[in-house]
Amino acid sequence: MAAKLSGGGGDRFNVEQNSEINVTPFVDVMLVLLIIFMVAAPLASVSVEVNLPPAVAKASQSPPKPIYISIKASGQVFIGDNRTTIDEMGQDITKAVGKRDPTRERIYIRADEKTRYGAFMEVMNTLQDNGFYSVALIGREDN
Repeated sequence: MAAKLSGGGGDRFNVEQNSEINVTPFVDVMLVLLIIFMVAAPLASVSVEVNLPPAVAKASQSPPKPIYISIKASGQVFIGDNRTTIDEMGQDITKAVGKRDPTRERIYIRADEKTRYGAFMEVMNTLQDNGFYSVALIGREDN
């Protein structure tokens, strides 16, 4: 904090305080730092030319598309957007999964709230009979 000495008479040890901020030293320091960084930045870049070998990393696979089974109130079953029956569901879901391991595949089930419990259990039993043991149930989020 700066001090202001009074030029007039009075007590010679009485010092008034000056509460104004002097920004001139701050600006000077900032300009010096700016110049230093402007000079040092080009020196930090690598100017040695190197012939890099190609990368041989395998391309990452995108995650598999999730499989949804929808059960309507009337008991109709859909795999994705395609209608199926309980008898054909095992073959259709195996086609939808492709070559992936059915024991590691997660199947998402959406069912209407008016769906009969028996229709839901038929779908679950068919999934288990075909080796699909990881099942997730989807519900509506109420905010």
